[in-house]
Amino acid sequence: MITDPRPEREAFESALRAGLREAEAASDLEAALHALARIAHRCLGDPQAEVRAGERDYRVAGVFLVTPDRRYNMLVGNVGFPPEQRRLMIPIAWNHPGRVVATGEPVLIRDTDAEAGRFRQFLKSSRMGSSLYAPIRAGGALVGQIVAAAQARLCYDASDLARLELLAAAAGLAWAAKAGGAWLAADYPPRDAWRAEDHVTGEAIA
Repeated sequence: MITDPRPEREAFESALRAGLREAEAASDLEAALHALARIAHRCLGDPQAEVRAGERDYRVAGVFLVTPDRRYNMLVGNVGFPPEQRRLMIPIAWNHPGRVVATGEPVLIRDTDAEAGRFRQFLKSSRMGSSLYAPIRAGGALVGQIVAAAQARLCYDASDLARLELLAAAAGLAWAAKAGGAWLAADYPPRDAWRAEDHVTGEAIA
C-alpha cells in the first residue's frame, strides 16, 4: 500500500527547499547534485524496513551521469558508496541504470530477490535489497539519473519514487545552471575511474 502521511511529506518538502537553496549556491555541478543525493539518502524509504540476519541497515544514493562518449553511467555526488567507488563507471547497457537510459523511464525495485540472477552487482560493499532510479533531463535530453538503494527489502514504494522524480527535476535544473556538459567533459575520463567490468563477475543483482 502506498502511504504518504502528512509529517513525512512535510519533512521531505522542507528538506527539498533547503536542498534547492544549497544546490543553487553550490560551487559546481557535483556539489549541487550531492546536496540532492543527500535528500534521497536521508528522506526516502521506510525507516522500519527490516534487514535479514547477517545484514545491516544501510543506504546509498547518488547520481549517474551519461558520459560524453555514451559508454558509461558514471557516479557523481554519491552518499554511502565505498570511497574507492567515487567514480563508479557502469557500462551504459548494464543493469537498472542501463534500463533507465534505454527507456527514459523511472524504475522501482521493491525486492531485488525477485530479479536475482538477471543483473550484475556493482556496489562493492554488498548486494542491495531495494532500489529506485529516476531519469534526469536537461534541454530535452536524458543526461543521467538519480538513484537510491537500501539493504532492506521492501524499503521503497511508489511514493518514494515520486519524490525521487522531484529530485531528478531539480538535478536537471542544476545541470543547466552549473554548465553540466562542460563540467562533465572536464572530469572525463576520471583518473580514479572504477570500471565495473574490470571488477564484477557473475550475474548477481545490484
